[in-house]
Amino acid sequence: MSQPVKFYLDEHIARAVARQLRRRGADVRTVSEAGLMGASDEEHLERASAEGRVVVTQDEDFLGLHESAPTHAGIVYFPQGTTVGELIRGLALIHEVLYAADMTGKVQYM
Repeated sequence: MSQPVKFYLDEHIARAVARQLRRRGADVRTVSEAGLMGASDEEHLERASAEGRVVVTQDEDFLGLHESAPTHAGIVYFPQGTTVGELIRGLALIHEVLYAADMTGKVQYM
């Protein structure tokens, strides 16, 4: 059976996003819940991948990490200025239509 996408929200993603995704049944972990506030992007990507979680970020540095280390559970990139509502709608759609295997090693630009 295919596994659903699980999310790892970067520290700049609003807490409201996590709450709303959880209400929709998504498995979400935030950087603060992981105890990694202030950690490097590499550490976040490594932790998320170890847990089979897709990193959700607005930090372009993760795009460079994807190029240098494409073995990860996935990255969802939203540009700066994306509203909380747009984040929630985009991630809810990913949760509804994609499986974890669909995201492995890929970047989804939103």
